[in-house]
This record gives sequence, structure tokens and C-alpha cells, in this order.
Amino acid sequence: MRLVPSKTPWLFKKLFPNYVWEFSSDINSDKVLYLTFDDGPTPKITPWTLDVLKQYNAKATFFCIGENVKKHPEIFNTILAQGHSIGNHTNTHVEGWHTKTKAYLEDFRKAEEIITTTIESSNLQDSQIVNQKSLIVNLFRPPFGQLKTSQGKALRRLGYKIIMWSVVTFDWEEYITPEKCLNSVLKNATSGSIIVFHDSIKASRNMRYALPKVLDYYSKKGFRFEAITSANFNS
Repeated sequence: MRLVPSKTPWLFKKLFPNYVWEFSSDINSDKVLYLTFDDGPTPKITPWTLDVLKQYNAKATFFCIGENVKKHPEIFNTILAQGHSIGNHTNTHVEGWHTKTKAYLEDFRKAEEIITTTIESSNLQDSQIVNQKSLIVNLFRPPFGQLKTSQGKALRRLGYKIIMWSVVTFDWEEYITPEKCLNSVLKNATSGSIIVFHDSIKASRNMRYALPKVLDYYSKKGFRFEAITSANFNS
């Protein structure tokens, strides 16, 4: 049974102020949510996810595992072509707390290399490559949210923004019902929230149920769904 709440406690944000937990936003004038998807690309779920996002003209951020990008470059390129942003999620979904910093960074760099090589060898138009490539080197999410201080400092020195979350759906947990997965978002997401889903087989049952309903609910309330880009850090 999990102990971490769906909504990230303020203490976590205060203890790790150099990580990005959410974006400030005036809820009365700028209704924006940031959907993020970890662990892809996955053939059986990522294309479905992209189709649902497209139905609502929603943009999102995909934190990709290097090994999955290497296996499924065509899906990765589709993510980029549809205007979503990309983040590094390590090469093998490594656990930061149980991995030495040197090995962790090597795994991270391998993912970075695969992602960059895949973009450079794609059939995307030059403008799409330029627009998206800058996002690759800026965004990182640690698997399981685990990151040693030494790992975080090293990644930030490399120019990466470490993107955490303010709302997590626990869509991968077998004991979580689809309804509870949905309610994790509906009860906790406010303008500026970063929301975590997973485009993985393990999470597919709950995510397939919750994602369309989240998009529909907040769209009707006048919210936009945006990708995390460099513009979020220029203000």
C-alpha cells in the first residue's frame, strides 16, 4: 500500500526547491494543466494516447526511456511531429537511490544519445527538429521520483530542468481502480499543476479510463493542456 499522497505535499517542494513541481498560474485568467507521460514509447498504448490528446487539441510532455526510443523510433518521431515535448527518463528506468551517481549519469547519457540520434535520423522537417530538439536537453524526470542530491546537482550542471509533479495518478498500481485514478486528478489538479500518467502496458487499464475523462472535464471548464517548453522558464 502506498504512503505517498496523490497531491505532492508542500514540504516536498520546500525541501527540494531546485526541482520543478508545478508552474505558477493565475487560476482566474490562465487555466493551464501540464499532462506528462512516463516510460514510453510503447506500441500498445502511446499511439492511443496521442490520438486521445489530438481529439482535445491537447499538448503534453513525454518522458521517454532510451531503450524504448531505440526499439520504437517511429512512435517517438510521431510524438515530436504532433508537437509534444520530450524529456529524458534515463535509458533503463534506473532507481536513483540504489545507483551510484557515476552509473546513473552514464545511463542518463545513453538515453540522451539515443534520443538525439533518433531525432537526427528522422524524417521530420528541419523546423520540427529545431523546435523540439531544444526540449531534449532541458527536461529530465527521475524514474520513481528517486534522485540523490549528487545526481540532481550533476544533472542541473548539465543544464537540465528536473521536472517532478504536483499530482500523481498512481495509474500503474494494480490495487488502484480506474475511478480512483481519475479522482486523483479531479480532486487535486488546479491551474499550473503537473500531472503524471504513464504510457505503459502496466498503467494502461487505469490510464485508458482516466485520461479521456480528465481531458473532457477540464476542457469543458476552459482549461488548456500544454507541453512543458523553454517558455515555462523564461518568465
